[in-house]
Amino acid sequence: MRKRLGMKFRKMAVIPAKVDPKKQAEFLNDELEPLLEEEKQGQRKVFFVDAAHFVMGAFLGMLWCFERLFLKSSSGRRRYNVLGAFSVKGTDLVTVTNDAYINSDTIVDLLIKLKQAYTDIPLTLIMDNARYQRCNKVTEQAEMLGIDILFLPPYSPNLNLIERLWKFTKKKCLYNRYHETFCHFKEAIDDCLDKVKSAFKEQVKILLNPKFQLFEKSAGVTA
Repeated sequence: MRKRLGMKFRKMAVIPAKVDPKKQAEFLNDELEPLLEEEKQGQRKVFFVDAAHFVMGAFLGMLWCFERLFLKSSSGRRRYNVLGAFSVKGTDLVTVTNDAYINSDTIVDLLIKLKQAYTDIPLTLIMDNARYQRCNKVTEQAEMLGIDILFLPPYSPNLNLIERLWKFTKKKCLYNRYHETFCHFKEAIDDCLDKVKSAFKEQVKILLNPKFQLFEKSAGVTA
């Protein structure tokens, strides 16, 4: 009956408690969309930047089965950090990885890597307001390299396209999969990200299309 009405079995999503829908809409219309149009016309490259912290362990997903299944979990809690910059045009992805921490030095490494790869076109990076990103070291390095940084409104993960890429990565290589060693765990993530521009290109183009979910002012749902 519910399916005939057009309903789907969906997982609930979270709206950040301090989100400002008006500021998000203004940012999208006045700043982000004009930049993406410039990129579409080949006048600049726009990269969405964010870090993912993949903790080695069991990533449990949903599946159809007759009885509950169990997934072997890796021992330890080692973490593989991926700082990424994704561009819609060409599905370009540039990453810096480590198994320690993401900090301002890591951001600087990414800035240099991007500038070396794209020397003949203006660059704009879309970033959130993490402290290690919005600091003098990063902004001064970006200015020296001639890279523009546009910071998202607070509490706006829905406006950062690369967030979808991290979910895609977990779905492709981590959910319901056992990786015996940390080395195998890292290799699986790297292999998935390496295929963003090749084997997974069409899927990524659909998933990371520049259509953004904006939140309404009403956020509460009661049973």
